[in-house]
Amino acid sequence: MTSTETRAVPRSAPALPSRRSPRPRSVARSARRARLLTAVALVALAGVVAVAASAGTVDLRPADAARLVLGHLVPGMPWMSDGTYTPLQDQVVWQFRLPRALLAALAGAALSLAGVLIQAVVRNPLAEPAILGVSSGAGVGAVSVVVLGAAADAAIGTAAFTGAAVATAAVFLVAYKDGRIAPQRLVLTGVALGTFFSAVTSYLTITTEAQNVFSVMFFLLGSVSAATMSDLAAPALALVVALVVVTVTGRSVNALQVGDETATALGVSVNALRTVLLLTASLLTGTVVAVAGGIGFVGLVVPHVARVLVGADHRRLVPVAVTGGALFLCTADLAARTVSAPAEVPLGIITAFIGVPFFLWLMRGRSADEQGMSR
Repeated sequence: MTSTETRAVPRSAPALPSRRSPRPRSVARSARRARLLTAVALVALAGVVAVAASAGTVDLRPADAARLVLGHLVPGMPWMSDGTYTPLQDQVVWQFRLPRALLAALAGAALSLAGVLIQAVVRNPLAEPAILGVSSGAGVGAVSVVVLGAAADAAIGTAAFTGAAVATAAVFLVAYKDGRIAPQRLVLTGVALGTFFSAVTSYLTITTEAQNVFSVMFFLLGSVSAATMSDLAAPALALVVALVVVTVTGRSVNALQVGDETATALGVSVNALRTVLLLTASLLTGTVVAVAGGIGFVGLVVPHVARVLVGADHRRLVPVAVTGGALFLCTADLAARTVSAPAEVPLGIITAFIGVPFFLWLMRGRSADEQGMSR
């Protein structure tokens, strides 16, 4: 090679592969981190459920609570019939504490996933079901049924989902302009409609009969204290449906984060995808409100933390957010019934104490892109 040819070769040419190679390694590290965090969250969740099933006025060790649960799941366990545990201990664990802990976990997972979906729709980490008015709409539906006296679980669940769907449709229609859904208009419309729905709920509360006020406050403050095993079916089914939707649309949701134009160029029907995601978030929110009341900020805090830890790829983000949401709300419920025992703090108050400072910190912090929405 001549000296001229030598000078023609850029000195930086050999360095190009080394500059590009960290990207696949970074993605692989994030994937491993996501799997590790999901596994850790599941193990921690099992521990918290065991502690929650043992804590209370009827004293039990977490290991004893776990054995009682195992005895119901696997027939023939000797300690279920040899007098090791009293009928009261068995009833308290199986009929009261375990359903409560499991419902808190399901509600946390569902609300966290709803937050992931709504943040993907508006491309903003400050969005969550409560901020977009979906929770308020579900609350209006549920409270309306209570006020009218049709307090059956099926009626409340149907009304809560209907309210969430109406709120979603109203936000969608206002935000839809010039053939597209403007994310900024979604947020602004959601805040306005959420305030309106809250005013409707307040009006229903002050005009209803006195015996209905406690039931109304249940939905306003959020609680899983009255959970039964039958209450687990609706949020579990909604969560399964939502996970199927996310699995099918995962790549399209990732493309949506790059921008509408890029997503369209990649063959994604942007408006159809946003509609599906909003309806799925409404399903999750409505079922949770029906059985646990208005619990805010789970869909804000957990998805944001998960996104910081594993990035914005929804194939990694969703498992971490779902398991993290379950762990977060189950732990919050354990705190709600133990920090001021024998009195109980409503679950929505615990999440607000955590979520409001977190939200204010986000408001003062970096932009949505810097928060990781486009990573």
